[in-house]
Amino acid sequence: MVIQSVISEHIEITPGVCGGKPRIAGHRIKVQDVVIWHERMGMSPDEIVYHYPSITLADVYAALAYYHDHIQEIRQQIDEDEKFVRELEAKTPSLVQEKLRKQNVKNDSISPG
Repeated sequence: MVIQSVISEHIEITPGVCGGKPRIAGHRIKVQDVVIWHERMGMSPDEIVYHYPSITLADVYAALAYYHDHIQEIRQQIDEDEKFVRELEAKTPSLVQEKLRKQNVKNDSISPG
């Protein structure tokens, strides 16, 4: 199929690279990254290339085409990654928040004059 060969020129899956997730060939930019930038952040394909000039407009469109051909798989990967981040955040408090908490406890324990 001609379409598949065009996409395979731009998208690759390599075990051990980017968690084995589909990515732009020769880069560590995953298809799901392009999807998030485009759908959730509202970036146009041209804007994505502007911010990531090492990839081409064809790469971005191939990533979006791959996404639409594998929508359930990519959405599941995004959901799993977001769940992982939430769990990590819950286990690891922000250093800034921890310092502020300690500062507040210290200030609360100082009795006024």
